Amino acid sequence: MKTQAAVLWEYGQDWQVEELELDDPQHGEVLVKLTASGLCHSDEHIRVGDLPMAGLPVIGGHEGAGIVEKAGPGVTKVKEGDHVVLSFIPACGDCSWCATGHQNLCDKGAGINVGLQQDGTARHHVRGQDARLMCMLGTFSPYTVVNQDSVVRIEDDIPLDKAALVGCGVTTGWGTAVYGAQVKAGDTVVVFGIGGVGANALQGAKAAGATRIVAVDPAPYNREKATTYGATHTFATTAEAAEAVADLTWGRMAESAIITIDVVTPTIIADAMSVVGKLGRVALTSLGSVALRDIQLPVFELTAWQKQVVGCLFGNANPRADIPKLLSLYRQGDLVLDELVTQTYALDQVNEGYDAMRQHRAIRGMIMFD
Repeated sequence: MKTQAAVLWEYGQDWQVEELELDDPQHGEVLVKLTASGLCHSDEHIRVGDLPMAGLPVIGGHEGAGIVEKAGPGVTKVKEGDHVVLSFIPACGDCSWCATGHQNLCDKGAGINVGLQQDGTARHHVRGQDARLMCMLGTFSPYTVVNQDSVVRIEDDIPLDKAALVGCGVTTGWGTAVYGAQVKAGDTVVVFGIGGVGANALQGAKAAGATRIVAVDPAPYNREKATTYGATHTFATTAEAAEAVADLTWGRMAESAIITIDVVTPTIIADAMSVVGKLGRVALTSLGSVALRDIQLPVFELTAWQKQVVGCLFGNANPRADIPKLLSLYRQGDLVLDELVTQTYALDQVNEGYDAMRQHRAIRGMIMFD
């Protein structure tokens, strides 16, 4: 079939909307008609070359939801007509990581920067060339073919444009607070960076029962929006936040800090460690260039005060369990999704959406398909 897709041909250039030739799904694969796709910062990392793919061109997008239109042979996890969220990490259910409750570390996830189907071939073709897919999904298109390991069935009554958010940003942020930072009732939590992921780290901290939830972001728009998602205090700088946290906690400092800034800097871990106290936990979700090696880390505090720094992929979540759970919380009114989408776009406006994100004029932009 023929459709359209937003394609990256060269790092540092804009996305280009192209005609897409899409093959039928093969063994274990499904054709999904998408309703919406979120504009996540991870695609911006791809565009600028911080996270290079194994080759170009690549179809962007990894935060989508839609309806299974066609199932290839051997598909057992979903059927035609099912409403699904696309998970940016596949969850096969068979590898040792999935079997031990770490679906976010599924061995099939090793292919997300390769961007081909699991058999190493392509179903997407642009200008006569095979196109790779961001996270093996390619949701910057109204149709895509993906492996059944990358889709999670959801209830039909959930609005698909809201469900799309749980494919990455919501689950990543919420899970980083609940599973990564291990926030507990009564805690003080500091979140650095209030974008599409940080907003949901605030929500996760609130759901876990944190008493003081401090948002740190230099952008006035992001700080203004932070209270919508659960922040009790907002500050523009680490120094301001550290002073306030010391006062609020009588010098004990925060139990945890969560890093969800747009691009990791060499100083951000030291900044986060400065706001947590003894036994404090710093959870790092943000990405930086794959070439970044040198960071500032106060080693004495790490040892003498038993502070911890932990990495979090997909919020340490299990997509097949946590995606339905989060959507259930949304249905109950305990998770904000509608207010996360600050602007919607057509596919040919994808670059406008990312410009708004870079200028801190949006928490989460969303491409809507007809």
